[in-house]
Amino acid sequence: MSDKEFGGNDDLSLPKATVQKIVSEILPPSSGMGFTKDARDLLIECCVEFITLISSEANEISEKESKKTIACEHITKALEQLGFGDYVADINEVANEYKEQLKGREKKANKLEQSGMTTEQLLAIQEAAFKEAASRHG
Repeated sequence: MSDKEFGGNDDLSLPKATVQKIVSEILPPSSGMGFTKDARDLLIECCVEFITLISSEANEISEKESKKTIACEHITKALEQLGFGDYVADINEVANEYKEQLKGREKKANKLEQSGMTTEQLLAIQEAAFKEAASRHG
């Protein structure tokens, strides 16, 4: 099966190893269920098609609102308009978790800014740590 049979684009895909990892988490070997490479490739094609469909619809919604960037609200509206409204609650939950993770990263970045050290000082500390690690393991 090729991308052409599905009307797909050779440039659009998902990482096979990542998809395989997700499938293995859902269907562990202990389940007795297998998942062939052809099935994985078909799943990838379906996911790409789904993402393309939702993205296109969300893009139309954002353009109607004179926005230049697709926002979460555009995605959820697209899902609802295309009959996938049941996914909206889960997607909002994941989006909120992601926003919380970003806040944690921002706090770490602020710690560096609040350290009172220049970039050069921080770099010197990092280089010294690398040299020390190399001397222990080299």
